[in-house]
Amino acid sequence: MTLAERDRLYIWHPFTRQKDMPAPIPIVRGKNTLLFDEAGNSYIDAISSWWVTLHGHGNDYIAKKLYQQALQLEQVIFAGFTHEPAVSLAERLLPLLPGSFNRIFFSDNGSTATEVAMKMAVQYWWNQGQSQRKKILAFQNAYHGDTFGAMSVSDRSVFTLAFHDLLFEVVFLETPTPGNITGLLAKINEHAPETAAFIYEPLVQGAGGMNMYDAVLLDQLIQCAQQHDILCIADEVMTGFGRTGKLFASSYMQAKPDLICLSKGLTGGTMALGVTACTHKVYEAYLQEDALKTFFHGHSFTANPLACTAANASLDLLLTDTCMGSIQRISGRIQAFAFMLQQESLPVKDIRTLGTILAFEIDHGKKEYLNQISTTITQKALTGGVYIRPLGNTVYLMPPYCISDEELDTVFNTMLVILRNLFTTAS
Repeated sequence: MTLAERDRLYIWHPFTRQKDMPAPIPIVRGKNTLLFDEAGNSYIDAISSWWVTLHGHGNDYIAKKLYQQALQLEQVIFAGFTHEPAVSLAERLLPLLPGSFNRIFFSDNGSTATEVAMKMAVQYWWNQGQSQRKKILAFQNAYHGDTFGAMSVSDRSVFTLAFHDLLFEVVFLETPTPGNITGLLAKINEHAPETAAFIYEPLVQGAGGMNMYDAVLLDQLIQCAQQHDILCIADEVMTGFGRTGKLFASSYMQAKPDLICLSKGLTGGTMALGVTACTHKVYEAYLQEDALKTFFHGHSFTANPLACTAANASLDLLLTDTCMGSIQRISGRIQAFAFMLQQESLPVKDIRTLGTILAFEIDHGKKEYLNQISTTITQKALTGGVYIRPLGNTVYLMPPYCISDEELDTVFNTMLVILRNLFTTAS
């Protein structure tokens, strides 16, 4: 029995329709940008395995650091204990973050990082005797994770359809444009007295369709919210660690968040780890004599030493001139390819880029996650030795920073061939 056959007997895969599910591709090894299947085929991982693999697969430096740490301390309860990897990571992260952050709270993935931020924000007001301030502002088309709090502040979509009656009420805003900014500011002013926090994916909405919007207009919304003491939460789970060209997308705005959520690229894609950072203003609300005003939240693997070690090793690599240069090189190549797409007569629209991210829509049906053109494009790309996984008819690239120019050429050429022949050869 093959690995794929064994898998189909026992495994339930994420975001995957179970009826008539295609056989999963058995991956046996990864190195740098490449994934290798059991038949020896290789695929360029052009989406960094769900946006996490910054430095490529099987990175020797991170692997050696993990091995050394595993021999010393692999796990310890983080209530009442601490350890060097966690303290070092906090010391290093805080000065890099865009704003005046003061404390790091560890969790274990992006969804829980946003849960922590929302709970911190709501309890911030509760601790100060203002429990009426519990509304949360969020953007339409947002995606902040799959736990219940994260689903509540995400767009009401196919991801949340079965749970709508169980989600708490949220004030949803359109992403800002020159035409709607005045109305959005008025809406914030209207709900401010009852609002605890405003959560947003800065500049790029990931799973909602790689929607990109203007930094100047977002700045206006953040400034308006903060004038009313609304806590601003930047969900940089996807946009952090160089994806948008800057180390963090919040660096594009003058107004900085009060809380920031990190995961995905935090460990270079090696281990599961989440971070929620907050300013002293937020932390100070928990410095209370009343024990009931403690932040009662935690995870079994909070600040896991191995995960923190991977994050420290990833930072070592990320902050080198070589890696920063690669981010700029990839960003330039992405922009040039986007320009090329615009010059050709292809079935695409709304071509957009930011840093190392490229996205566009296939001009086929509605823009939605269930658009089945995604399956066709993924299969055709795999045939060309490239792995991409469109969000419905939204095709995007987000490659590891170690990708070479030659590999980028392969990705671009594969995509061009697919687009030029998409509707002449698609069944």
